[in-house]
Amino acid sequence: MGIIAWILIGLLAGAIAKALMPGKDPGGIIITMLIGIAGGLLGGWLGKVILGVDAINGFFDLSTWIAAVIGSVILLALYRLVAGNRRRHA
Repeated sequence: MGIIAWILIGLLAGAIAKALMPGKDPGGIIITMLIGIAGGLLGGWLGKVILGVDAINGFFDLSTWIAAVIGSVILLALYRLVAGNRRRHA
């Protein structure tokens, strides 16, 4: 898949992750989109390394989307944890 496809998947995966984890985020929509893009890459990597499956088969493959959303949820949760702690201590 090309970089444009990864950006699209990441943007949509970030929106899905935000819908799955409602609440106030320390960052805005731009941060959520960037987390979605990075989460898509993380999900694909985790699928290959941990599960030993090729989670990045194609744009319309369900496993690609599931991996991207899981990666986005993981990164969004970590971001909330780190950025939330930083705000409390500042």
